[in-house]
Amino acid sequence: MFVRRILTAAAMAALMAVSACNYEDLAPEKAPLPPDLARAIQANNMGVNSPILVRLFKEESDLEVWKQKTDGTYALLKTYEICAWSGKLGPKQREGDRQAPEGFYTVTPAQLNPKSNYHLAINMGYPNAYDRANGRTGTHLMIHGSCNSSGCYAMDDEQVQEIYTLARYSFDGGQRAFQIQAYPFRMTPKNMARHKNSEHYGFWQMLKKGSDYFETTHLPPNVGVCERQYIFDQTAQTVAGLSPAGPCPEVAVPQVVAAKYQSDEAQAQEIAARMAPSEFATSTTFSYRTGQPITAEAYAQEQHRREGYDRNGKRVGGAGGGSIFSLFE
Repeated sequence: MFVRRILTAAAMAALMAVSACNYEDLAPEKAPLPPDLARAIQANNMGVNSPILVRLFKEESDLEVWKQKTDGTYALLKTYEICAWSGKLGPKQREGDRQAPEGFYTVTPAQLNPKSNYHLAINMGYPNAYDRANGRTGTHLMIHGSCNSSGCYAMDDEQVQEIYTLARYSFDGGQRAFQIQAYPFRMTPKNMARHKNSEHYGFWQMLKKGSDYFETTHLPPNVGVCERQYIFDQTAQTVAGLSPAGPCPEVAVPQVVAAKYQSDEAQAQEIAARMAPSEFATSTTFSYRTGQPITAEAYAQEQHRREGYDRNGKRVGGAGGGSIFSLFE
């Protein structure tokens, strides 16, 4: 443990020594962590090369990066405001529907793209075993820069620079793959109640079981697919041996996780019973016809973009541009 702390301190010192003027001389995919992010890692009892986990929330337009602490659990390191995502709440189902995926995905080092046309990119791994078992299609679904989405989760270039670098550092530290959990919204009882009339509600209830496991334990769940459904908290060996369309094993989760799911479900039903019809979320009727040019009006309707960026992903108004270090001055 003492040796590990010495090595971590040395790595932190090296990061702090990188100056802003030298930072921009490096290729984006080789850039170090910004000093303030390196300090946050140290302050939260994390290692610069410790494993990460990413959570995405469409309705709130949030991307969270969690990082493993010295005790083995994960803690929230930083929340980024998603710059743009396209489509509507609900999973991606077919190539060209411009929907951003929802579900549980795995990223390996081979899925980092340092030569992306959108600054840097991380392939989410869609379609996964669940998607394929349910006949869903699509390719090249990314977290990338340029603040312009056609089914991806688009960040601004400074944000994707940090996220990509955090992923690279974790792989350098020995993490073989990290998990992405993509949700329609934060899986609270109130939000579940608001969306109970959605055609996707059953799918979201399934995702919530994985969310509850992570929220309760702060450990990534083992994710398997059987009977064309996700299951959580099996052993890594068990989930690796499952057939996506085959029978599921008996599912056992920690009592504290099961209790949370049951309690939240009861709360959601109570909240829904008190809600007026106008308080329930309504689904947009927007849909994109694959293969047809998208009009400016339809494009605007499907985009969920942070204010201050145009349809080409360029900053509008204000100073714009500048060094990544300008965010930390």
